[in-house]
Amino acid sequence: MQVHITVNGIDHGGDVEPRRLLVHYLREDLDLTGTHVGCDTGYCGACTVLVDGRPIKSCTMLTVQADGSKIRTVEGVADGNQLHPVQEGFWECHGLQCGFCTPGMIMSSVALLESNSDPTEAEIRHGIEGNLCRCTGYHNIVRSVQYAGAKMRGETPALGVTAEASS
Repeated sequence: MQVHITVNGIDHGGDVEPRRLLVHYLREDLDLTGTHVGCDTGYCGACTVLVDGRPIKSCTMLTVQADGSKIRTVEGVADGNQLHPVQEGFWECHGLQCGFCTPGMIMSSVALLESNSDPTEAEIRHGIEGNLCRCTGYHNIVRSVQYAGAKMRGETPALGVTAEASS
């Protein structure tokens, strides 16, 4: 089947097998390997990308379902050499350890902050709840998203432990 998809601002088109999953199209056809294949069931969230601004687990979506969509992967988040505030937050606040879940966490966090630049801790935890991390315990991931939100609001982000996080 013919598809036309815009990925990270670049138009792509061509013939794809009707049963080809979006995650495999991105990784194998477009060589965008930042989107990770984790569980193949939609449980872990490592394959999360933004489809028309919404976080979608790309292992649960057929490429043909994305026809006509705008997709953003972790490779399309930074602006050249300038990290996105979420990426910077993960760096500054140690929001990753092994890094396997990080692309999905970043994409879910970007979507959250694009709809709510000042989420509470509970809203952050809800926003990333479809993404599993087996290393961090989520504390530093939440801090990373708080950091990014502050940066996106034009505030100076806190690097230390927040009062909310220490109670």
